[in-house]
Amino acid sequence: MFSRSKLLAIILALIFAFTLTAGCGQGGGKATGTGSAAAGSQAARPAEQGKTEAKGSQPRDLILATTTSTVDSGLLDVLIPLFEKQTGYRVKTSAVGTGQALAMGDQGNADVLLVHAPAAEMELVQKGTVINRRLVMHNDFIIVGPPSDPAGIKGSKKASEALAKIAQKQALFISRGDDSGTHKKEKELWKEANIEPQGKWYQEAGAGMGQTLNIASEKAGYTLTDRGTYLAAKKNLHLEILVEGEKSLLNIYHVMQVNPEKFPNLPINAEGAKAFVEFMISPETQKIIGEFGVDKYGQPLFFPDAGKDESKLGQ
Repeated sequence: MFSRSKLLAIILALIFAFTLTAGCGQGGGKATGTGSAAAGSQAARPAEQGKTEAKGSQPRDLILATTTSTVDSGLLDVLIPLFEKQTGYRVKTSAVGTGQALAMGDQGNADVLLVHAPAAEMELVQKGTVINRRLVMHNDFIIVGPPSDPAGIKGSKKASEALAKIAQKQALFISRGDDSGTHKKEKELWKEANIEPQGKWYQEAGAGMGQTLNIASEKAGYTLTDRGTYLAAKKNLHLEILVEGEKSLLNIYHVMQVNPEKFPNLPINAEGAKAFVEFMISPETQKIIGEFGVDKYGQPLFFPDAGKDESKLGQ
């Protein structure tokens, strides 16, 4: 028979072994959700992305990199659930500036892009990083500011002339400062005005369109915005549309797939991306886009353009 001390030692050893085995059976990685990415996030594609499906099946998660305006306006809140219901894909949305969204595509960290910076988009097309680029919709850029309009820009025929007046008066201007499509357009307009904005009057928010509008409203400053986001947030803003209508202020959106051949070692969801492109240009979706916002604002926030000649937009 075992002595009391030996029996106690055996029991303790068994308890230790059981605890160690149970601990090893619990994975050391952190759990990850399958919902949409938070706006502004730009995390790299998880290594296991696309490998969790049944053998032989296509991955169901689809990473969409898009501009904040499609989210802030509320448009994707309508379209994504419909796409998911029709196709069975699960969309993970990363809402960032267009520059960041394009970078995600260029690094293989997204499957499909919905953005609004045509010149920058074409750079990825020419590199072969994206394929199946299709025209989806447009709205336009506008310059908004406080009702008092301290720089006297209201009614300016050209946006660059309005910016020149703002700079001359050193009236407060809030820039997104985030390399978004809106920020890219703003820099084009400053260049057209032959002005390099700097000084206390020119402040960069480094934020999405909705937040930038809030800052401009709180500080009684001017900013450049897309019309859709402005209309969606208008009731909470103390800002008015002061400059609009110039053809160069068209804000054109394209959807495109990330080319899986450029990233052979990454699980690019090519089938899901193609399905999303086809969904965005389908007659049903285009009809929804054309009607979105009319009931609340008396006008659409975006105009559907699939199949149109892009060079004739705004005519």
